[in-house]
Amino acid sequence: MSLCDHSPAYIRALSAYQPGKPITQLSRELGIPVDNIIKLASNENPLGMSPKARAAVERELGTLERYPDDFELKSALAERHGLPRECIVLGNGSNDVLDLLARVFLAPGTSAVFSQHAFAVYPLASRSAGAELIAVPARDFGHDLDAMLAAIRPDTRVVWIANPNNPTGTFLAADELVGFLEKVPANVAVVIDEAYNDYLPPAERIDSTAWLARFPNLVVCRTFSKIYGLAGLRIGYGLADAGVADLMNRVRQPFNCNNLALAAAVAALGDDEFLAKSYAVNVAGIEQISAGLTRLGRRFIPAHGNFITFHVGDAAAVNERLLRQGVIVRPIAGYGMPEWLRVTIGLERDNARFLEALAQALS
Repeated sequence: MSLCDHSPAYIRALSAYQPGKPITQLSRELGIPVDNIIKLASNENPLGMSPKARAAVERELGTLERYPDDFELKSALAERHGLPRECIVLGNGSNDVLDLLARVFLAPGTSAVFSQHAFAVYPLASRSAGAELIAVPARDFGHDLDAMLAAIRPDTRVVWIANPNNPTGTFLAADELVGFLEKVPANVAVVIDEAYNDYLPPAERIDSTAWLARFPNLVVCRTFSKIYGLAGLRIGYGLADAGVADLMNRVRQPFNCNNLALAAAVAALGDDEFLAKSYAVNVAGIEQISAGLTRLGRRFIPAHGNFITFHVGDAAAVNERLLRQGVIVRPIAGYGMPEWLRVTIGLERDNARFLEALAQALS
């Protein structure tokens, strides 16, 4: 037997997460100049990062010989959410926070519940901990909370919920989630992943952190990768009962968030002007792409994030034609949706180019 054969079977059965194709990779593969490629595949902020965050990164460059100190970011998050610092867990992106939760609560002999068409990291984190995964069929491409509740078994330790959901863009209202939390056993962690919460209209945004005092088994995850534009710095956080947060911090890698990410996140939290502009660009982009898809006769799922998932039939072929035009979108066959593609909302000119390329790809 080789060394790899001694790895647990549940590790050897994993498939690595496949990110959206980088611009540089497409350039190498097809010989298209980098400047002629647009990427609308990974739900990145088309405005880039907050100017205040960029200035903070530049100031922090002189401190990189020192290990990070996360006190300032935790304090800023505690003030924003009205929680003690002991309830905050920082991660190398919110994916890191999800993995910490799996390591704390899941193991061989346990199970985790998630929805069909939900974020790929949930099954990856669950299986990497040796847990059995219970996939619940979606309802209208979103979470069927009644079915998820019924799927919980005595060995279930985690329920994963993305709200809004990636890659479908569906959304659960506050009353639905509270009703679900009231019925879930107290020994089951309910993880609500709110990576796209800031893209919701203000009337729909949920202050789920207010529920933490009532539901100690609730964990809320947020990220700086989306509307804050810090995807490349990898920084996110979880909000949880202090006891849960303590367990997560016990398995968290020391200094898992670097100096530049910490400084940028603190500054980005205070850049309300940039957030408002990012939100407005996204609203206009949703309207632009939705109208274009309608003109092209394409069915799409109403957007609640910074992306739209749309039906094309032979998605692999359409995606290949888009790539040859220098337009990168996201195939989602791995999410059980082989006839659909997901496009990130971009700047007006990029949205227009995508729609023109799609029309050509469909013809």
